[in-house]
Amino acid sequence: MFRRTLIAGLAALMLVPAGAQAQQMPSSQQIERQLEAAPRMRVRPQDRVTIEQFRRRPDLRRQAPSIDIQAINFAFGSAEIPRSQMGKVETIARALRQIDRRRGNATVLIEGHTDAVGSFASNQRLSEARAASLRRVLIRDYGVRPRMLETVGYGEEFLLVPTQNEDWRNRRVTLRRVDDFLN
Repeated sequence: MFRRTLIAGLAALMLVPAGAQAQQMPSSQQIERQLEAAPRMRVRPQDRVTIEQFRRRPDLRRQAPSIDIQAINFAFGSAEIPRSQMGKVETIARALRQIDRRRGNATVLIEGHTDAVGSFASNQRLSEARAASLRRVLIRDYGVRPRMLETVGYGEEFLLVPTQNEDWRNRRVTLRRVDDFLN
């Protein structure tokens, strides 16, 4: 019996993408700290933009406080957040509610990302659906204020690991606090 259990456990580890076992979910305090950091540049009031303009401005995007959340594992080709991932979503919600208490005007952009497998168009749609899915769960199940959250999908546009192959590190959401940049 022990031998079968050991073999099954080793087989399961081999099915997990290399390095994925070590991926840790940041704590709510780490998420708060990252998102409440000062932007890398100060935007003058007359240079502030709309959320739509921000989404299309990589120069501003790089300046906003952010944190990549690679620990939420979506099924391949799916935007549904598995039940097994809800504890991680709760950690994000706890951080966002705390930020909202301190900064009533906080706006967080949820960015969806994919790897480069598949067509550009399908990856774009999937990344948008993943960001929207996380927003919906944060609002519906964890009480995050809807006006605090915006979404965007970037598909395979901003790969962490530049490869055309499947790489779990590229399938992620990024939280980015953008209120310092908006009208």
